[in-house]
Amino acid sequence: MQAPAAGVPVFTLYGAELSWPTPDLLHCESIPERSRLHNWEIRPHRHGDLAQLLYLSRGSALVEIEGTQTLVERAAVQVIPPLAIHGFRFSTDVDGYIVTLAAPLLASLQAHLGKQQTVLTQPGLYPVGDSDQRHVDTLFTAIADEYASAATAPGRDLLLQSLIAALAVWLCRRLSTPPPGEHGKGGTRGERASEYMARFTHLLETHFREHWSVDEYARRLDISTVHLNGICRRLHGNSALGVLHQRLLLEANRNLIYTSLTVNQISELLGFSEPAYFTRFFKRLSGMTPSAFRRSNGQQ
Repeated sequence: MQAPAAGVPVFTLYGAELSWPTPDLLHCESIPERSRLHNWEIRPHRHGDLAQLLYLSRGSALVEIEGTQTLVERAAVQVIPPLAIHGFRFSTDVDGYIVTLAAPLLASLQAHLGKQQTVLTQPGLYPVGDSDQRHVDTLFTAIADEYASAATAPGRDLLLQSLIAALAVWLCRRLSTPPPGEHGKGGTRGERASEYMARFTHLLETHFREHWSVDEYARRLDISTVHLNGICRRLHGNSALGVLHQRLLLEANRNLIYTSLTVNQISELLGFSEPAYFTRFFKRLSGMTPSAFRRSNGQQ
């Protein structure tokens, strides 16, 4: 399993379309659920603005991060930060979970973690000792169970984020334990592109409701619009405008499912000048009107 030097595919979830597939700020699935579809091998790829936590509770995995391979044969949590090229080859008796964190949740966790936020921004392999395995098993199982529950279950969103926060704290407390192996970094040009992408994501999280133009984001980053679009297409798999639109759509989805705000109120909250414009925008990206989306997800 070797990561190619160029042409590494960008996915939201491996083998999935680029749009974020859920209104939640995280996605959870078992390792066998997806890997058996690909003959137990997930080829090298990366995610534009998502972090992943892979928990191997049973079996073994050959983990590749930025070209460095590590054989994992005991329970462990592998942190995969945004933009890191990664791939896996699993044994057929593997068990565990992989949790994907969307940019807003990742930014919130980083803000709360402060100086220890590096636990989510750098690759790291964190062994789970016998004394910790029951606790980590419980956290991941609770995340998976709650994720599988009805989207309208009371407090579901809060509970999911609380469980992830507890997991992030567990990782932070093991940050002093050096992960085995050093993961290589890209060249200077690749590092600059990653830095620009991280800064763009941070600006986007702060200002997406203000509907800044791509030109304005590029100006704030002190690069050209063409350069910003090139970085987004290479590292995110979408244009800069596409990244902006997907962030607005995610926030709209969440408000339609988790709040009782009217469509007009959500339109205003997200900075649209007219509710009709918001409805057209939403239908173009999701294929249905906001009201139809809300009905299809159990909200009346």
